[in-house]
Amino acid sequence: MAAFVMIEAFVEHLAEGAHDLGADTLKIALTNTAVDETSDALLTDLTEITAENGYSSGGSAVTISSSTQTDGTYKLVLADLVFTASGGSFGPLRYAVLYNDTPSSPLNPLIGYWDFGSSVTIADTETFTCDFNATTGVLTIA
Repeated sequence: MAAFVMIEAFVEHLAEGAHDLGADTLKIALTNTAVDETSDALLTDLTEITAENGYSSGGSAVTISSSTQTDGTYKLVLADLVFTASGGSFGPLRYAVLYNDTPSSPLNPLIGYWDFGSSVTIADTETFTCDFNATTGVLTIA
């Protein structure tokens, strides 16, 4: 999977108590429009791909495999997430964006994203997998 890029506003949102990464509902939304890690802060700042054929508006929830701290370093590990096109294609898409669906203020704050380098369209019955590294985790905070 592409390298994870943290959204700058995530640090402020974390410090102000918007996130409980071990318990909140985290989701992946898909977009074909470049994400700006310095100015994009909320899901509403993005242009998602059209909700159709296996992709729902707001994306899909991810399963938190572990949320642990050891020796002052926190690590978030997520289970892989698979999107499946059904009844037609969806996309094109280039970016998978991790956000928190739980807080009401700020609403749907962004955490970070992955840039896959080029746009792809997922054809009917094909899958698009967000393959998260179970060893290094999605993000670490020290």
